[in-house]
Amino acid sequence: MHAMQYEITLPADHDMGIIRDRVATKGHLLDTFPGLGIKAYLIRERGEHAPVNQYAPFYLWATPQGMNSFLWGPGFQGIVRDFGRPEVQHWTGLAYEEGPASAALPRTATRHRTAVAASVAPADAVGAGLDESRRLAQSPGAVATALAVDPRHWELLHFTLWEHTAPEAPGERFEVLHLSAPERERLTEGRQW
Repeated sequence: MHAMQYEITLPADHDMGIIRDRVATKGHLLDTFPGLGIKAYLIRERGEHAPVNQYAPFYLWATPQGMNSFLWGPGFQGIVRDFGRPEVQHWTGLAYEEGPASAALPRTATRHRTAVAASVAPADAVGAGLDESRRLAQSPGAVATALAVDPRHWELLHFTLWEHTAPEAPGERFEVLHLSAPERERLTEGRQW
């Protein structure tokens, strides 16, 4: 599993209805994309628990071929054409869990990134991250949660989809406009090694 996200920060006065319309008309195009476990079409709106207007889709890829097909294919080229080339963040998957609300359509998502201090053994940080991921996955209203790591910058990432308003917790909160999940069943539950 690979996690990937790009963030398109928009002007403070940007009409977010434009992004909502874009997702409403184009979101379904990835509903059958090979290799894609989950794509959550995420936005943050300035003043709604966020300092900026942002379109920030988040992906969990079941295969690296699917991720590569998207990045070098027409879908991502449309993003580049319309918004410029965003920095694509990516993390190696460590764990994935379905939550008690796994059958629900998610309304919100949370993303929490944590730097692993140089004084902490990577295996200890990952162990603590796995414990937190299991706790999140068991939370009422959790649809699914993923834990991933960027070993270049030693950053852990927790990403959770919620069927209701995201609980108060550290990290960023997003609204989910659409969920494409053509190969969600291929995202292996539990630890990824």
